[in-house]
Amino acid sequence: MKSTTLKIDKAHILMGSVWFWLCLDSTMAQEKIDLSNIVEKSKQVLKVSGSISESQFILVDKNGKERKRKTISYTKLSNNGIDNTRTTKFLSPADAKGTGILLIENQSGDDDISIYLPALKKVRKIAAGGKKDSFVGTDFSYADVVGFRTNDWEYKNLGDAVISGKNCIVIEATPNSNKVIQDTGYSKRILKIQKDTFTTLASEAYDENGDLLKQFSFSDYQLVEASKNRWMSMKAEARNIQTGHKTTILTDKFNLEPALEDKYFTARFLEKE
Repeated sequence: MKSTTLKIDKAHILMGSVWFWLCLDSTMAQEKIDLSNIVEKSKQVLKVSGSISESQFILVDKNGKERKRKTISYTKLSNNGIDNTRTTKFLSPADAKGTGILLIENQSGDDDISIYLPALKKVRKIAAGGKKDSFVGTDFSYADVVGFRTNDWEYKNLGDAVISGKNCIVIEATPNSNKVIQDTGYSKRILKIQKDTFTTLASEAYDENGDLLKQFSFSDYQLVEASKNRWMSMKAEARNIQTGHKTTILTDKFNLEPALEDKYFTARFLEKE
């Protein structure tokens, strides 16, 4: 009887161990899916049907010297409800006036980025590797502005945080290929996403060597398209830790324009000064 009982106990222990690891694997897989969904939702809540907005860019160097730029932006969501198209034109100062950027998000391939420089009188394309470059001299890169493809990153739950009284989940995002690192210039991002609205309140970006490069903050969120739960941050800030430079974007005017015409998202419109 003792021998039989011992065999049964071992069998139970073995079955229990297998069941534990199966449950653990299932939990880990579910966590990965949930985190990916949270990140994707944090992108989608910012994508309105269409809009026209005016913003002020305030660039501050490490010595505190300020430069200001004014822009007008047009956005439109594609028919797939995922990809966003944005045109930004600079209204001032004189040395930036007329500069235009067209950003076309593409989930099935590389994003399309075009820039018009008045001095050259031509529109040129920016290659995928150029997404890590500065967005017209600011501390935001083209990748920061056009956004990151959710499936290009692996996610890890770092716990919770409270920012300005709002409960957030903290998620670590690491590239799943060297190409993503090369294209974005980032080896890791830390995202702090508000739990009830899925808006991103703060984030960090690390350079290709793993050193902290930028800190971002997003505040003064407004519900701009209630029927679709779409939000807009009226104040966005990027601080380059390595250079001491800072860019703040203040959105002064925002109009929801669901029926915005396609003409605003063409090379011809970029060239129109």
